[in-house]
Amino acid sequence: MSENIRAIVALGNPGPDHARDRHNAGFWFADVLAARWRLSFSSEKRFKGELARYGAGGDTVWLLKPATFMNVSGAAVQPLCAFHKISAPELLVVHDDLDLPPGTVRLKESGGHGGHNGLRDIHRVIGSQYKRLRVGIGHPGDAAGVLSHVLGTPTADEQAAIEAGLVAAADAIETVLASTWNRGAQQLNSRKAVSD
Repeated sequence: MSENIRAIVALGNPGPDHARDRHNAGFWFADVLAARWRLSFSSEKRFKGELARYGAGGDTVWLLKPATFMNVSGAAVQPLCAFHKISAPELLVVHDDLDLPPGTVRLKESGGHGGHNGLRDIHRVIGSQYKRLRVGIGHPGDAAGVLSHVLGTPTADEQAAIEAGLVAAADAIETVLASTWNRGAQQLNSRKAVSD
């Protein structure tokens, strides 16, 4: 069924220098899921990233943190989807989103890349019909400040709000896997952020 999620690709930049960047909110979500599901990541050169497996057989969900940099995320997504025969609608990409305030998280079925370099590169290799989990990091209010904002560290209040959002998102993904995409999306998208 096309609404099944068979892979979750969480976007970020590799290495300790970027670990606390707002741009790495996708990686933070992958770590929340891995802890909840008691998974360990292992390096997979074939898929250019850190990979974990949840479930078995037809219920398997692959969880990938690309070791590529953000603007070439497609180089990790393409081989994973090709090898496991995962169609775009079966893929969930988790990414930071400037258009949502910290703590707000939203599920979205498909759409444009919104200027996000990771999504732009994924569009290039598999098109736009993949699912997304948008993790709000807020906007600095000035286009000139976007780069330093996404590569900067959240304030303590922002971090707390983001972490609460990631837990709510993990709950919603579990609802999707146990029930339907629409039910999980409604559960998450109707939630008010802690800061609201």
